[in-house]
Parts: sequence; C-alpha cells; structure tokens
Amino acid sequence: MPAGKEKIKILFLCTGNSCRSQMAEGWARHLKGDTIEPYSAGILASGLSRKAVKVMAEKGVDISQQRSKQVEKLQDKDFDYVITVCDHAYQQCPVFPGGTPVVHMGFDDPPSLALSAQSEEEELEIYRRVRDEIRQFIETLPEALTRKK
Repeated sequence: MPAGKEKIKILFLCTGNSCRSQMAEGWARHLKGDTIEPYSAGILASGLSRKAVKVMAEKGVDISQQRSKQVEKLQDKDFDYVITVCDHAYQQCPVFPGGTPVVHMGFDDPPSLALSAQSEEEELEIYRRVRDEIRQFIETLPEALTRKK
C-alpha cells in the first residue's frame, strides 16, 4: 500500500456475529492487514463460536480475542464497504451513513449444518469447509470490491 494511503475499512456482517463474520474478520486481518482494516458485527450478538475459533487456529489465525457485537455498536464508524456473509444479514442490513456500498457474499451457516452431524469431527469438517471458502473470498479483496462498486 502506498505511503499515506489509508486502509480500506470493511465491516463483515452476519446474523449473530458468532462464526462466519468472525472468520472473515480474522482472515482479513491475517491475509490483508496491510490494506484492509476489518471489523465484524451481527444483527444480533450471540457470542463467539468455539468451533470457529478452533478451526481458524488450525490455520494459524487466532480469533479468540474477537468479540461478538451488534452492528449498532459500530454505526459511528465510516466504512468503505459492508460485506454481508449470510442472507438474513443481507435482508436486514441497516442503512449506513453516506450510502456505504453493501456487497453480499453468502456462506453456509456451520452451526445450522452441524446439527445433522454424527460426530464432532463431522461438525468440524463443516466449519473447515466454510472457513476455507471464506479464505478464498478474502484473498480476492479488495480488488473484487472495486469491480462490484
């Protein structure tokens, strides 16, 4: 990033800010910390998923200190983009000051899918798949956003 250029502020928004948006924030900080200032929030705050923390740690990304928060807590931030990572958040997304662009990139919900898992390992495989899909998306940032604007 050229000297004097500010990082792009991105909010990853999900329903409960427990899993997908937390993973996206963690990946963005880990992979794109030189160009992106990531945040995450939810329509609700339902706590940080221990399984999300575990599968991210498997890849060397520590999200254990991130906190689940409601989007209202971040309304004073001036985001360049809001990325909704689930359909519910996209449908319920609040309007941000200044007409901040909202980009939707939906991912499966690991906690919901894990309900039908037969073992903890099967549950973790679901989390890992979504973790890896989110990583692939984060790797395209910020260039993918400027194409969608």
